[in-house]
Amino acid sequence: MLEISILAVFIPTFLFVSATPGMCMTLSMTMGMTIGVRRTMWMMLGELVGVGLVATLAVIGAAAMMLNYPSVFTVFKYIGGAYLFYLGYQMWCSRGKMAIPSDIESQPLVKRSALVSQGFITAIANPKGWAFFISLLPPFINPDKEMPTQLLLLISLILLIEFFCLLGYASGGQTLRRFLMKSGNVRLMNRIAGTLMMGVGIWLAFG
Repeated sequence: MLEISILAVFIPTFLFVSATPGMCMTLSMTMGMTIGVRRTMWMMLGELVGVGLVATLAVIGAAAMMLNYPSVFTVFKYIGGAYLFYLGYQMWCSRGKMAIPSDIESQPLVKRSALVSQGFITAIANPKGWAFFISLLPPFINPDKEMPTQLLLLISLILLIEFFCLLGYASGGQTLRRFLMKSGNVRLMNRIAGTLMMGVGIWLAFG
């Protein structure tokens, strides 16, 4: 088990980092705006699996090797970024699957597998995320204590914090959607969501 003093530093540190606006949080807010919080949770599932994988590899040292060979990320970065940019463009033009119609219930459903993939790719294809976990996570590991137990607890806390932050951003996007729909600004809402999605795609590809 981890000491209380370590947890007292670890929890607020990762809460601050997770709550800071970033690629995954922007994606969560955009999807909350376009498809609602409930379906956005499928994207969150993929993102959390990706974060858990990155955090685990950071602790066991495999991530250090991957950072030395950035070409490992190239395929994920560019394909994932291009796909998100494409979705954003479709929303901006109000003719894509995720574009928001005046009647939100008539919107074609995005496949759950696609949402999970978007979250997973976004999480694992971000070199900044790898660098962050490599620099911040290992100092909280005590080499004199059992590694699996510490790793399980720390990653569980990370995923819990990450989930609530994603949920908060998605809820904010849904609130914005309701506000804009009441004002009749459906086209504006589509363009805001599309611009954010294209921004996430560019961020993922070139960040």
